[in-house]
Amino acid sequence: MKRRAFMQSAALLAASGLSGTALAATGDGDGEATREKARVKRYSALGKTGMRMSDISFGAGRLTSSALVLRAIDRGMNYFDTAPDYGQSEDYIGEALAKAKGRDKIYIASKYCQPMAYTAGKSHLQVGTTKAEYIAAVENSLKRLKTDYLDAVFVHAIGETPDFEKEKARLLDPEMLAATQELKKAGKIRFLATSSHGPNNMEPLMTEAVRSGHFDYIMPAFNFMKFPKVPEVLKEAKARGVGVVAMKVLAGAKEGNMKFDAGQFERAAFKWALAHAEVSGLVITIQSAQDLDLYLPASGQPLTASDQQVLDHYAALYDTEYCRTGCGDCLGACEQGVDVASILRYQMYFADYGDEKRAMQSYASLDRNVDACAGCADAACERACPHRLPVRSKLEAAHRALSLSIVA
Repeated sequence: MKRRAFMQSAALLAASGLSGTALAATGDGDGEATREKARVKRYSALGKTGMRMSDISFGAGRLTSSALVLRAIDRGMNYFDTAPDYGQSEDYIGEALAKAKGRDKIYIASKYCQPMAYTAGKSHLQVGTTKAEYIAAVENSLKRLKTDYLDAVFVHAIGETPDFEKEKARLLDPEMLAATQELKKAGKIRFLATSSHGPNNMEPLMTEAVRSGHFDYIMPAFNFMKFPKVPEVLKEAKARGVGVVAMKVLAGAKEGNMKFDAGQFERAAFKWALAHAEVSGLVITIQSAQDLDLYLPASGQPLTASDQQVLDHYAALYDTEYCRTGCGDCLGACEQGVDVASILRYQMYFADYGDEKRAMQSYASLDRNVDACAGCADAACERACPHRLPVRSKLEAAHRALSLSIVA
């Protein structure tokens, strides 16, 4: 633990009247034996789709084996989120589906995108893509997945540029909508969904999706530290029968500097998101069987006072450290056009998620990086941050990390 984080953590613990040991003892009360047997205990209706998804569901963005998928199915997970640009994720899920029983009880969601390295969203199909290309993207996913249909296909990561009209055009692209109708008619997809983790206009874009009548469910970033307007979007979605799946529920996943039992913070964050009646389930990246052991004890469980205490401690410790994915309030302040929010998100992937290659590739793909900040004496981006983050120093740290070497 860094000295600064240690001192902050100690001070916060003292203020709350708890020792690190005491705080670690608060939580679910699940022991090792319970975690080893943990499985999904709640399934919820996802809008009007007829699907009942596991409340804690499988994000396959860093999947490395089909065996883990089979183990998750055995633990009760029935919803798997993948994409063509998630490495070999679709292939591994396809291998698992070939061995699993009951395809009609397993839900597979993929994306309208291409199987290439993630570079700042450029693998996502953009306006100008033809209907035939949208259809081909899904058919290629089906080949990799070794299945006849997708339960859902996403228009993914809406809001990655500050141009609202451009993002809205991708969201409601007539070529995409025409392809979707043809794919539905052919039985190759069942539902259309969309997602956003910002950093631009997440709430208004998700509202556009909800009101359009084209989308069966949405997947916004949603956690205990940000997005005061998201609950309004969720309420309207529920009123219109549009389902909601939450993502980015760990608010930066910085719990490594905290004195909690393994999985305690994550379970508290899961329960916070699932406590909202509009949220049918959440997607979290699963990388190992240990993740299943640590995460699944939260399934079907209520948010407790001790869970909230854990989240409050995290929020106090990282309030001026965590760049809220989806905020974007600083973006209009930089005269050089530096995409501050995206750069700090890539740094989060690098430092907190351990996804160094993806982070460095994404940074390298930007038209303007932190080099453009050289000589800036204004730091308007820092003044514009509503969360008082030291934006200048965070950008400098991101540049040092993400420019360390050339990633093939």
